[in-house]
Amino acid sequence: MSRHPINTNITLLDQDTFYGMPIQVAHAPYSLEYLQRLFETINTALSEHSRVFAFRVDLRFPAWCESISFQQKNQVITRFIRSFKAKINHNRLMARRQNPNAHASSVRYVWAREQDMSTNPHYHVVIFLNHDAFNTVGKFEFYRDNIFNRLHEAWASALSIPVESVHGLVEIPPNAGYLLRRDDPLSIADFFYRASYLCKANTKVYGDWIHCFGCSRG
Repeated sequence: MSRHPINTNITLLDQDTFYGMPIQVAHAPYSLEYLQRLFETINTALSEHSRVFAFRVDLRFPAWCESISFQQKNQVITRFIRSFKAKINHNRLMARRQNPNAHASSVRYVWAREQDMSTNPHYHVVIFLNHDAFNTVGKFEFYRDNIFNRLHEAWASALSIPVESVHGLVEIPPNAGYLLRRDDPLSIADFFYRASYLCKANTKVYGDWIHCFGCSRG
């Protein structure tokens, strides 16, 4: 292991497993610190919910955002998470009004800010919800009451633009959703392999006090 040449707070890891779980070697080297935070976030989610619905989403900026200063910082991802949490909390409130026994759900997350050859950065995000409350992103159709549309609405809110303007900017990759079970290490390892992509050291721009990786606390 060695330190990142630009960000010496990052320990570079060039191996194919982490805590015995496979990671995507094609994208090595990885940040040891990022992998550890991903691992801890997964464990925290599973300590609260025995079954967790985890999924991946990618968030991009409109081309015209090049000149907007907030895309140079991370306030936008903070606003996205805040808005998405509010929508999940509202959904659970409405569900409990119809059924007092409806399951609650925390919202936990990990995000990575990347920028390769593009003018604007983009975000890769993984989100963790209670599987007993949410178990699918839903149909990829606009104006439905599902996770797909809540993601679009939250990204539009973060960018302060109409929701119609973020069509094409919120990408749900193929096979994005996973069921993690507290007593099923294989289910956890499968998702950890998928999510390890966020922890790679390449395509992240360090400097100017801009964080390239973040996760929920507690």
